[in-house]
Amino acid sequence: MLYKLLSGMDPKKFKSDVVCLMDIGPMGKKILELGIPVHAVGMRLGRPDPISIWRLIRIVKKLRPNLIQGWMYHGNLAAQFTKPFLPKPIPVLWNIRHSVNDLNNEKKTTAWVIRLCARLSKKPDKILYNSQVGADQHEVLGYAPEKRIVIANGFDTELFSPSKEARIQIREELGLPPSSIIIGQIGRYHEMKDHPNFIHAAGHLSKSHPDVHFLMAGKNVDTNNRKLMDLIQDLKLAPKFHLLGERKDMNVLVAGLDIASSSSSFGEGFPNVIGEAMACGIPCVVTEVGDSPFIIGKTGIVVPPRSYKAMACAWKDLLDMEPEARRDLGKQAREMTINRFSLGSIVSQYESLYSDLLFNSPNKPFG
Repeated sequence: MLYKLLSGMDPKKFKSDVVCLMDIGPMGKKILELGIPVHAVGMRLGRPDPISIWRLIRIVKKLRPNLIQGWMYHGNLAAQFTKPFLPKPIPVLWNIRHSVNDLNNEKKTTAWVIRLCARLSKKPDKILYNSQVGADQHEVLGYAPEKRIVIANGFDTELFSPSKEARIQIREELGLPPSSIIIGQIGRYHEMKDHPNFIHAAGHLSKSHPDVHFLMAGKNVDTNNRKLMDLIQDLKLAPKFHLLGERKDMNVLVAGLDIASSSSSFGEGFPNVIGEAMACGIPCVVTEVGDSPFIIGKTGIVVPPRSYKAMACAWKDLLDMEPEARRDLGKQAREMTINRFSLGSIVSQYESLYSDLLFNSPNKPFG
């Protein structure tokens, strides 16, 4: 979302620099391609040291920013840390893109940073959340409620759009007949995504719908993942499963599905993959985690997390609908995404907030 936000902002109004706590990485390289300077601090993961802290302070003092926007927990902490070293008081904002219903689900270092930020949460000027559920859960942990601002994720509804060509292309790639039904889940391999729940749901659905195929894609979601492959083989689903790993053509992949799913069991705030699927006109089945129920509204089906039978039943309900009725759901999903979550409207909300904090006027240029 950071890349999309920066790519949509008016560079004549807001001149941005990005500071990465560790290395620049793939996302930093993409931001560099936008013509936005990116600076790397070079911290080791979870192990800040005096040299990297000094480097962070030096970079920020050199940039002399008018506003600092932290991004996720460690970035928020770093943003707040640098403020006293600047020659003038400036607004500092945090950005939280995560729901946290149980700190035991987090890494120990991350849980420690979450607790520390709760103690410091009155210091930033505003705390931005990308989901209502995430804001509520953090405030239960002690985050200052008066700092709350919720700005949802935004989606490029021109890039992610319905495509008959994508449907044909994906089936040709997988060697499937043009009429094949595909249910898909997009997301990196992580415990919170609960890929096993999706696979078990596939096994359950296959008892009544043996011709349906299942697609999963994302980092480490490929045939080299022995845990996933062993489960698929144990359930005798190998002929029906397609694990595609990381892809650069997500807009094509998503538009080629019949149903999109999110089986996450915790941790989701505002899952991009659901908004992208909706923008493509694909009806969704999601777990009741984060803001997923709010995102899909009545255009899809919400099921409890960790319940593969409920997910399979929801898929069955959609598949048993007349094709035209299912397409109508997809059209409603796209219309909702355009009206509520278009990238342009979300970027405008960020620009208005920044302008209000800097100038008390949304029209005064940055300079």
